Amino acid sequence: MTTSETATPGTTPPQDARAAGARVEGGALLIDVRSAGGRAATGEIPGATLADRDDLDALFGPAGAPAISLDTPVVVVCGSVNGSGPVAAELAARGYTDVTHVDGGFPAWRDAGLPATAPTDGPAAGA
Repeated sequence: MTTSETATPGTTPPQDARAAGARVEGGALLIDVRSAGGRAATGEIPGATLADRDDLDALFGPAGAPAISLDTPVVVVCGSVNGSGPVAAELAARGYTDVTHVDGGFPAWRDAGLPATAPTDGPAAGA
């Protein structure tokens, strides 16, 4: 088992992209925490809710006063587990009970054939 496939204390376990996609299809809230530049350079996930990973209160409300029900299934995606893992861990620390993140981030999501748009900026956009 690789490091990305295991959970470490204080984190939530990553989930492979296909399983995460199935969770989203089943109603889980998909949160994309990549920057606008990251989304433009690599593509977007249609229907994903965008969130600033440095300002989770804007979407989820302050800790102790959640704006989204704590039992809402949440899937977090970033460019890699290095971005989504800490966000998933923060949500779990706030009391969210069903949080995971995509192992391999957006590249794994796209490579699994899950819904994604083409890049709109950068070298990949002109290809």
